[in-house]
Amino acid sequence: MTSLPRAASSAILERNGRFLLVLRRNPPSADMYAFPGGRAEPGESAADTALRELAEETGILARNPRLFETYDLPTHAKDGTLTSHFFLSVFLVDADEDTIAEAADDAAEIGWFSPDEIRLLPVPASVLECIERLERSRS
Repeated sequence: MTSLPRAASSAILERNGRFLLVLRRNPPSADMYAFPGGRAEPGESAADTALRELAEETGILARNPRLFETYDLPTHAKDGTLTSHFFLSVFLVDADEDTIAEAADDAAEIGWFSPDEIRLLPVPASVLECIERLERSRS
């Protein structure tokens, strides 16, 4: 059975070479660190989803979303059954430097991590790919 992917978005926020990640409570990335994000609401643009999810999970009101990458993310059970399917839009965003991030909603924990620290964390492949791409673009 094929199903259309559900729209989801996430937000990359960087401060002083460190990236804001949340430890997810719920599938599909439960117990993994990821950029704040989640499912789109009906009629919501991808950019608005990224900003809303960031605010819900961290309390940070961001602005200026710029599409950075997209991912087609099907998840299958061991028997091959499709368990979830998302089309993820990842945005770079800006926020005031003095805003404090606080874990809320789906975020069990929250933190600012360097690329080297992120490589040691349990993260989805898409997070690592985005970090690597950002690093390459700066060298």
